[in-house]
Amino acid sequence: MHKTALRLTLVALAAACAADALAQGMPTTQPKFLHIFRESVKAGRAAEHAKWEAGWPAAFEKAGSKHYYLALTSLTGPQEAWFVAPFASQAAYGEMLAVEGDPALGPELERLAKGDADFLEQMSAVQAVAVPELSHGTFPDMSKVRFYEVSTFRLKPGYYEDFATATKAYVAAAKRSAPHAAWRTYAVVAGGYSDTFLVMSSITSFAEFDTMAAEGDATWKNATPEEQAALGKFMKEAVLSTLTQRFRVDPGMSYVDAATKAKDPGFWAKKP
Repeated sequence: MHKTALRLTLVALAAACAADALAQGMPTTQPKFLHIFRESVKAGRAAEHAKWEAGWPAAFEKAGSKHYYLALTSLTGPQEAWFVAPFASQAAYGEMLAVEGDPALGPELERLAKGDADFLEQMSAVQAVAVPELSHGTFPDMSKVRFYEVSTFRLKPGYYEDFATATKAYVAAAKRSAPHAAWRTYAVVAGGYSDTFLVMSSITSFAEFDTMAAEGDATWKNATPEEQAALGKFMKEAVLSTLTQRFRVDPGMSYVDAATKAKDPGFWAKKP
């Protein structure tokens, strides 16, 4: 879906469907559905892109939109910006698409979209549904999250059960060795290859990646032979590819609710 259309309908739905639970603020539990808009930024244009992108949340705030999203900028891999919008369900997203754009806001969003073209190589979107049985740990306070790690697993067709078995084995081992470990698993349903899963972790400081690495080592070392066998079988037989990327939360490009901003105004007031 075109970026302008997505964001325009977000605003329109806010006016028409303000009772949507997820639309009242940032999520406090794992969202059931994610729409992730990805922008590939031209080399040397990231700072300019960030400044221009700040126009979108400014426009939504002026319009009183109640639908929010996080902007993530890549620290590894291709130079990208991800805009992660949560929904209560695919039905909620479908309702959004059925609402026509706000005529008062439309020209401003079209202006912003046209200007975006100067900074971008390409754009794409991915949609994914939550897999709570393969997720683990406490959902974070979104106001304090500063970095994300997203691991993408692309499986061979028909190997979901191996993925589930391996994940459950890892959870069992982590409960003994890394009690604070937490992640959310999503299955890609559109915009990507089938049998693709996103495993998302978030932290409050970059130093916590050291903790995550230590916990991962401890989890593997303390896993039972049966758990290690399940994990080894999965990686050897079921996986086509894996990719881990790290991102920084960009407050200037994000659109979050007032309650989230109030918890750390010094961070969320930062401009590009």
